[in-house]
Amino acid sequence: MTAKPETETVLAPTATAPAVRLRGAELSYGPRVLWSGLDLDVAPGEFLAVLGPNGSGKTSLLRVLLGLQQLSAGSVEIAGGPARRGSNRIGYVPQQRALDATVMVRGSDLVGLGLDGHHWGTGLRGRRERKQRVAAALRAVEATEYARMPLGLLSGGEQQRLRVAQALVSDPAVLLCDEPLLSLDIAHQRKVSRLIASQAREAGAAVLFVTHEINPVLPLVDRVLYLVDGRFRIGPPDEVMTSATLSELYRTDVEVARVGGRLVVAGTDEHEHDHHVQEAEEA
Repeated sequence: MTAKPETETVLAPTATAPAVRLRGAELSYGPRVLWSGLDLDVAPGEFLAVLGPNGSGKTSLLRVLLGLQQLSAGSVEIAGGPARRGSNRIGYVPQQRALDATVMVRGSDLVGLGLDGHHWGTGLRGRRERKQRVAAALRAVEATEYARMPLGLLSGGEQQRLRVAQALVSDPAVLLCDEPLLSLDIAHQRKVSRLIASQAREAGAAVLFVTHEINPVLPLVDRVLYLVDGRFRIGPPDEVMTSATLSELYRTDVEVARVGGRLVVAGTDEHEHDHHVQEAEEA
């Protein structure tokens, strides 16, 4: 029998039904438990940052919500229904990956895949509506000028704006973002983060934002879910991102400090945290 994590779950109060609901959720691979006893409500329009070291189950959580991975125990609901593969109620922003300059798919084509996958609409009315929705999504992320440009000729930040538009074009109830800031410079990290937050809140979509880069999204975050070795904490950043809380999660001394409005985390023995400490000190 798997021991329940030593944690107290905090649910966000909401007057409406949650966009995401997990109850008693557990995910394990053989004897290894990534997390268990996870109760979580994410309200429409809420921005939840999902943090933790590599291997803590952050991306696996998104796979559960995408219907690609079954829970080992417990239940999950998305927009009032079961998580299922290919749901148009979910928008997904993947990690930024560099594309070869020879990739000639246009920006508008990439965004359109958020509506119809590889199945193009039929009929004049369908094509007209599709074109209007793609154009609106491009305007929303300030990427209209990239509509006819080949993806391979765009920068990483420009490509990531298009991926945000692709995720938003179907008006999803939930927006899942898996390390969308990787390989982006600080300016583009902030730009992409703000686009995701502003567009999701305008549409009333809940955001689950997996990241190692807390500082670009810190002003936007409502709550944090921090996962470490089967344990977790949920709450506002000022409650979770503290020396006492992270030391308890990591079961070792962790120091959290604010430097020029940025969080600096030291003592986790995680390479990504060491990198961020250096980055914060240099900023």
